[in-house]
Amino acid sequence: MTAVQRKDLILVVDDSPDSLGMIHQALDQAGLTALIALEGLQALSIAEKMTPDLILMDAIMPTLDGFETCRRLKKHPGLASVPVIFMTGLTEGEHILAGLRAGGVDYVTKPVVVDELIARITRH
Repeated sequence: MTAVQRKDLILVVDDSPDSLGMIHQALDQAGLTALIALEGLQALSIAEKMTPDLILMDAIMPTLDGFETCRRLKKHPGLASVPVIFMTGLTEGEHILAGLRAGGVDYVTKPVVVDELIARITRH
């Protein structure tokens, strides 16, 4: 019997269906498995149940924004080491710093360039 090879598990957190569809397709084509969350509280719940290898996080979402979601993830002992890459339309330096200070390891601006995103995921 052959063992099934596990795909890397990426949690994508975004409230935009268009972004989610595009990112999900790109991850699938790259051989990665995507979990989807539409907002921060849902992302925290999913991550606690199935620890992802990496999290792609939008900054602006209803209920709990990406920066606060990232801070909460980093306080969780089992999730603190999971890398978070912000992907957002916020392009000002202050927003990039906010993402990095919240615990993000990288920051990609929208519209996302798929090849660049996959390269950044692979790097982290």
